[in-house]
Amino acid sequence: MTEAGAETERSSGYSMRGLQGRVIEAIGLDVVGGRYRPGQLLPREAELMVEYGVSRTSLREAMKVLAAKGLVDIRQKVGTRVRPVEMWNAFDSDLLAWFHASGQGEAPMRDLVELRQVLEPAAARFAATRATMADLHDLERAQQAMLDTAHDHAGYAATDVAFHLAVYGASHNALLRRFGHLVADFMHLSFDVQQHAAADGPADFTEDAQGHAAIFEAINRGDADAAAEAMLQVVLDGKSALIKALSHRGTAESRGTRGAP
Repeated sequence: MTEAGAETERSSGYSMRGLQGRVIEAIGLDVVGGRYRPGQLLPREAELMVEYGVSRTSLREAMKVLAAKGLVDIRQKVGTRVRPVEMWNAFDSDLLAWFHASGQGEAPMRDLVELRQVLEPAAARFAATRATMADLHDLERAQQAMLDTAHDHAGYAATDVAFHLAVYGASHNALLRRFGHLVADFMHLSFDVQQHAAADGPADFTEDAQGHAAIFEAINRGDADAAAEAMLQVVLDGKSALIKALSHRGTAESRGTRGAP
């Protein structure tokens, strides 16, 4: 599963490995988590260098990345100020992970599900009319892998992501394909939330895998309407599962806050 803090290659285009990645993540989490609030000036460079244990060069490079994500505004002789939340890049996978890690992931995850309801059926519709033989092979292989891993949380998460990326790829729309990478990161986080809510109970994604099989079959026979309808149903089912898991997590956290009776 994708976690904030994991040393991995981000779909946002840079590696989270090493000191550079760690300082980007540490400051990003402090901003998203509310330690530094919108409109607030960050401490001076010398203070940040000491706090995060980095050189001036590394700190400045990290700030450039955070500025590109819309989190901060860097002004000479003024300093670095946190930008308003509405100016943050909502399509950045790191921000999604940082919201999740700071316990504020529910709203952006719900928003992203709603956007998927609009865009993912469209991707399936395009795939039904544009998929090549190679695309169909990738979809069939991913769909079969989902059936084969239907009783394994981690395995199913990976194959589910592969299937959706294959649909986005088969749409042959460059912007949809880029959006697909954000969806992939979102799906990993969603599976993580759902797995925690299940409390390590037995996995059974057979019904969900069959829903994906319906998508593949519609795309394979070139039925755009059926492909879009099947995809919408899968997204809605996933939305219901996520809402249930988030509700379960909220209840568990509330009980933990109250303590033992």
